[in-house]
Amino acid sequence: MAAPRILMCPPDHYGIEYEINPWMNRSLGAVRALAFRQWQELHDTLISLGVTVEPMTPQPNLPDLVFTANAGLVFHDRFISSRFKHEVRARESQFFDAWFAEHGFTVEHLPDGQYHEGAGDALFCGDSLFAGYRTRSDAAAHQWVGKVLGVRVLPVELVNPRFYHLDTCFCPLAPGEAIYFPDAFDSYGRKVLATHVAKLIPVKDEEAFRFGCNAVIVGKTVVHNNRCPQLAADLQAAGYRSIEVELDEFLKAGGSAKCLTLRLDGEEAAGWSHQY
Repeated sequence: MAAPRILMCPPDHYGIEYEINPWMNRSLGAVRALAFRQWQELHDTLISLGVTVEPMTPQPNLPDLVFTANAGLVFHDRFISSRFKHEVRARESQFFDAWFAEHGFTVEHLPDGQYHEGAGDALFCGDSLFAGYRTRSDAAAHQWVGKVLGVRVLPVELVNPRFYHLDTCFCPLAPGEAIYFPDAFDSYGRKVLATHVAKLIPVKDEEAFRFGCNAVIVGKTVVHNNRCPQLAADLQAAGYRSIEVELDEFLKAGGSAKCLTLRLDGEEAAGWSHQY
């Protein structure tokens, strides 16, 4: 089996230059040198786990290009490009589209008027694609994606503006197993998750607000933001190894480990069955 492949973009131009979610505050800004050290630690941690990290070239005036999870949704050799709700992020799409086209993916676009922010709001757990909607992505866009890919889509409504993407509050570990922050979802969304995910590990408030759920899964290892001791203990009890990496400079923009990565190939936790 080939090494996992993940797309990352160095934070050369990262900063808090606008405010499009409750985490962002231009008056606080970000310390670029510290952000780069934190990004590098995440990068090196993934390399140490056997991941092949594919580089994306940073672009001036696109501070959030670093959050590659929002580029789009990868499914086998297809790339469904995001249609961002905010114009400041929509400028990223031409660079993501070019990267995927150059690397052999078929690039596809959503219908006009439908918003979908890629792997930020669409996560496989087993054969089902769990789809967060309300804040950044539309339920109709998720259904279009499901029809195009031929997969079952399970929409869940996000009701807390601080958890504006699904990957901030839900992380599949393996088919039938995930960590999540219950209060990010309405009662129906919690019921959908409980019905379709056999083992749900709740993350407590203070660790959810450190984006503990915004984690990267590499086999039985979970890489997530630091200072989440209860999450680390719960993961260990469930048979996983926890690795904490400080990513607080990216938390200022509403992102963490998962936001900084986009899986380019299949993985059991994503319900994909690529054979290498």
